[in-house]
Amino acid sequence: MRNRVAEHVAALPKSGIRKFFDIVAQSKDIVSLGVGEPDFDTPWHISRAAVTCLENGGTHYTSNLGTPELRQAICRYLDRRFCAKFDWKCEVLATVGVSEAIDLAIRAICSPGDEVLYHEPCFVSYAPTIRLAHAVPVCVETRVEDEFRLTVEELEKKVTPKTKAMLLNFPCNPTGATLSHGDMAAILDFCERHDIILLADEVYSELNYDVEDGTDGTSRTNGTLPSFAAFPEYRDRVILLNGFSKSWAMTGYRLGYACGPTDVIDAMMKIHQYGIMSAPTLAQAAGVEAMNFGDKDVDRMRREYKKRRDWLVPVLNDMGLKTLMPKGAFYLFVDVRSTGLTDEEFALKLLKEFGVACVPGTAFGACGAGFVRMSYATSLDKIKLAASRIAKMLKSIS
Repeated sequence: MRNRVAEHVAALPKSGIRKFFDIVAQSKDIVSLGVGEPDFDTPWHISRAAVTCLENGGTHYTSNLGTPELRQAICRYLDRRFCAKFDWKCEVLATVGVSEAIDLAIRAICSPGDEVLYHEPCFVSYAPTIRLAHAVPVCVETRVEDEFRLTVEELEKKVTPKTKAMLLNFPCNPTGATLSHGDMAAILDFCERHDIILLADEVYSELNYDVEDGTDGTSRTNGTLPSFAAFPEYRDRVILLNGFSKSWAMTGYRLGYACGPTDVIDAMMKIHQYGIMSAPTLAQAAGVEAMNFGDKDVDRMRREYKKRRDWLVPVLNDMGLKTLMPKGAFYLFVDVRSTGLTDEEFALKLLKEFGVACVPGTAFGACGAGFVRMSYATSLDKIKLAASRIAKMLKSIS
């Protein structure tokens, strides 16, 4: 019976986040700073587009690539917000969330034994997804001393002749780190020199607090958001992976997309075709509305996240928990080493005795030890309540 499960699947660890939140589900009166999901509902005009699609009989398969309307909307949006240009006919694929896009990209380009660089701390699925493609994950550590930015110096230490690709996520879950235009240019030059394909998971790209709103106070200046896809000289080396969950609070719609060179998108489409068929039709209709008319919704939510971040970071620092001011996403990576507890001990004590949920840093890689991830994608009132409970815990162990 032990042989019924494939060895490479049996060896996969379960998600450190989900393991921890199994405990949360059994607890009462919990203030959660753990789940990486916007607390906003999807803006109604976006959901209404899905309802209208349903009322008009939109219950059938679409093209494997996604509807022409969605792919065209994605290309207009990327050009408008990032100055990134793609051909909707052959360089765009609609997927079931960005998670499927990541999986498809790795499986489409990697042969068994190929090495894939990725950074830690990182989203929990990266190394397991690489292993499921029978490729070899190679971890590149990022450090608090560098504000968790990825440097070419560290990449050079890990690259080998077997390196085929690199998977990055900036703005980053769980650290909130971002990369500057210069950082991106240096990493792309590194990829060019070593003939590496760059997989850029930019699902938090709209949640970048370094980029100011436009002069009208409601929307950003066109083309100011940083993206690896915005460098035309490297366009044949970059696969852009993105989705709707974080920017438009559409987690339940399960809609993402990949953009890149025609041959890679075609290969990804073949895997998608046999495994999924097409992204949900109603979700695609909602995605068109979000891309075409959702800029102000994104800006509104981002300003609210920034307000919460700006309140919580100094409060935690005043408590003695060293916390960098994150420049993107909606997470804090809080240094808890001063408490004398491990990150898991800290998170469990905070949950079980004081009713606040956060995630141990080791869920995001071994170099996350000594940190916990706190999400500020919840209301400011709840954040203030959580902060008061954290203060009580620190007083109890001081």
